[in-house]
Amino acid sequence: MSIQPAAAKKPGLLRRMRHYRNIYLMLLPVIIFYILFHYVPMGGLAIAFENYKPAKGILGSDWVGLKNFRKFLTGIYAWRVIRNTLTLNLLLLLFGFPAPILLALMINEMRENWYKKTIQTVSYMPHFVALVVVCGLLREFCLTTGLINDIIAFFGGTRINLLSSLDHYRTVYVVSNIWQNIGWNSIIYLSALSSVDASLHEAAAIDGAGRIRRIIHVNLPAILPVIIIQLILRIGNLMTQGYEKTILLYSPIVYEKADLISTYVYRYGLEKTQYSYGSAVGVFNSVANLIFLITANKISARLSETSLW
Repeated sequence: MSIQPAAAKKPGLLRRMRHYRNIYLMLLPVIIFYILFHYVPMGGLAIAFENYKPAKGILGSDWVGLKNFRKFLTGIYAWRVIRNTLTLNLLLLLFGFPAPILLALMINEMRENWYKKTIQTVSYMPHFVALVVVCGLLREFCLTTGLINDIIAFFGGTRINLLSSLDHYRTVYVVSNIWQNIGWNSIIYLSALSSVDASLHEAAAIDGAGRIRRIIHVNLPAILPVIIIQLILRIGNLMTQGYEKTILLYSPIVYEKADLISTYVYRYGLEKTQYSYGSAVGVFNSVANLIFLITANKISARLSETSLW
């Protein structure tokens, strides 16, 4: 009778840290950053349940429970900002999410390296332009005397201030967002495409598959896990849209369609110094995003083999 060798004992955490100390040292600044700027500030979320007074501090302010949450959810602007945030993010998801994937697939099919690098560089550039500059240009271009209206008038259209129009504001926002981020967001898909086995394309070509069929049946399945992960993360931010660009573009005239949760929090939490109320709205927003993220991840895990956990 042979004696089976004992299973190798897995080294402990401290032993692995000593063995890979250089890697852990590289990770240390990232861990410190997240602890200081993401986890420590979470203690301040307590003010969402208080009638916070800066003079009394977090520990000395009166506890009011869910009063601030009820105030928001029963307020006249709650449905408006929730609807606007969801609508804008769904538009960005519908039109903005596929755009970098399509750009990456097209760039990957280019044969001339100099042309490919030129297109990549040009598409990346808007991402590095300061947001205030981009919004300043947009405001100028969207005026009734601006460049966009000059083009509209040339084709016989009517001049209109696009950023002051309820029918055009979201279109300007979505199109400008795609233009600014399409190149930068395509990088991850280009990286995934670079790892596709060339022999798969050769085999498909021998079988008579053209370029379009190879894209559909070789490239897309190869990068599908990356697409799914990016989609899950994007769905997990359906209730999030930064206030910076909106504040630089909108005006009270278009609040009905432009006012978002983030801008609402900015106005009430900072400008009107209702810190507890603004914090409560922010907590509600984060919880809603968490629900979207968990739901999307569970659906992905059931429909495919790709998920965050």
